[in-house]
Amino acid sequence: MSTETTTNTAPVTLTEGAVSELKKLIDQQEISADFGLRIGVEGGGCSGMSYILGFDQKKDGDTEYIIKGIRVFMNKAHGLYLAGMEIDFKSGLDARGFTFNNPNATSTCGCGSSFSA
Repeated sequence: MSTETTTNTAPVTLTEGAVSELKKLIDQQEISADFGLRIGVEGGGCSGMSYILGFDQKKDGDTEYIIKGIRVFMNKAHGLYLAGMEIDFKSGLDARGFTFNNPNATSTCGCGSSFSA
């Protein structure tokens, strides 16, 4: 199995709001310690690529990071698209949910869940 755990700086950051919401989800859904937060990209969405954000087990080709106490899995190939990205959680009247601030995105869709690079 070709996986690694690294203590190097992760290519993405999580705001305190995102960390708080993720820890709440881990507790509420009773997520097993075998799982971590998968951050990635996939083809699709109105701008060409969509973000992947969900709990999953480690797979071949993943690098594992620990970001503010959250176990994070990323496929090495996705780093090109995600380097420097910040994930936040909004809970205001105008928006609710995880948001992605990606400096590599050349355009994004109106909902902010897809982009092109």
